Amino acid sequence: MRLTLIHPCVGRWAGDRKYIRSWQMEPLAPASIAGLTPDDVDVRFYDDRLERIPYDEPTDLVAISIETYTARRAYQIATEFRTRGVKVVLGGFHATLCPDEAALYADAVIVGEAEGQWETVLDDARHDTLKTFYRQDSRPDLDRARFDRSIFRGKRYVPVTLIEAGRGCHFRCEFCAVQSYFGATQNRRPIDHILEEVEETRKRGNFYFFVDDNITSNFDEAKYLYRELARLKIRWVSQASINAAHDEEFLDLISKSGCQGLLIGFESLERETLRLMKKKFNTMGGGYDVALANLRRYHIRLYATFVFGYGGDTAQTFDEAVAFAHEHRFYMAAFNHLTPFPGTPLYQRLEEEGRLLYDAWWMDPTYTYNKIPFRPEQLEPEELQELCIRARERFYSIPSILRRFADPVNRSTAFMARQYPLINFMMRREVRQRNDLPLGDEGWCGKLQPAHAVA
Repeated sequence: MRLTLIHPCVGRWAGDRKYIRSWQMEPLAPASIAGLTPDDVDVRFYDDRLERIPYDEPTDLVAISIETYTARRAYQIATEFRTRGVKVVLGGFHATLCPDEAALYADAVIVGEAEGQWETVLDDARHDTLKTFYRQDSRPDLDRARFDRSIFRGKRYVPVTLIEAGRGCHFRCEFCAVQSYFGATQNRRPIDHILEEVEETRKRGNFYFFVDDNITSNFDEAKYLYRELARLKIRWVSQASINAAHDEEFLDLISKSGCQGLLIGFESLERETLRLMKKKFNTMGGGYDVALANLRRYHIRLYATFVFGYGGDTAQTFDEAVAFAHEHRFYMAAFNHLTPFPGTPLYQRLEEEGRLLYDAWWMDPTYTYNKIPFRPEQLEPEELQELCIRARERFYSIPSILRRFADPVNRSTAFMARQYPLINFMMRREVRQRNDLPLGDEGWCGKLQPAHAVA
């Protein structure tokens, strides 16, 4: 049996065969599927961001993991294969949150995680008995998770090894698709599996990105992992919630374990906005100032993220957020507009309030990357979009980059000091680079046409 795995890009302009190349990391989802696939299956992998997809190459089954931003492009790719008589399976976040939509463009849809289902899908494909939907009643144990990185051989990616320690997050932030996908739960992989994977990939380099949605969601298991990582002498980054900054043992362990930085969602400086987001936990333990002072004592660099578009947000909200980011001299920062992802409480609320500007923004050919797909309360959609861009321009201005580089925490290790100008000047270059990028290939000559009705 021949299996083709595809990682779709977000989109590209008509006539432009190249994709925006910066920040292209190895996609972990196809490596996960490859790791679950028996040895007697011939697996091939193509990354739509890096290479052309050989639609006419013989294959028996195509599998594509999709997110909301890549859904339209994934459906284009699926259409190309299905018109050639090749069966297509779709899975991933968007396929789970919008299974009926995904089923219009595929022969089968995996709802939820692949572990515990992929073997059945492959067997059904061998016998030409694919079902439209594959679901399981509960979340699978992640001791089944395996990652086959041999599929990345020969492809040019950022030299960072992605590792998964756990999936999901126990918080219920209104705008977050993660909590909708995993039901506000987190499953962890066995510690020995994680450590074994780190050891196996050491020859690829010594820098790791733990892709967990919230690596601190289970404190006890996270602390055990940090103790073990300290023995391996690696460098790593991940994502965490700010409540972890009030746990002294956590801070001590994480600093000794090789952590070089964390992405933390500050999202807003306003308590009322945080309440609406269901992120009141951001204000615990004395709030941001106390948390940031704790993180600074342990030399934890931060990639701080902010979200704009809630009811009280105005142009002044942006000024305050940028000033806050400058004051605390963050290693990196993101200033993003609120995005209503399907299946989230936010999407449902905006739909009920009649504030969505598209029936399904990810499918609308008039929607482009960075557009605001809803009607904010205090700002015009175009104004919100531009204010986000200008906030990034101010944070990644040359004076700001130089001033933040002078901060002792940002250059407390030679390794992260060397990375700082590379990362910050790349972020500066990208401020407007993806603005109005089409979702899907604008030059694609096919037609998205639902293949069958969903019962």
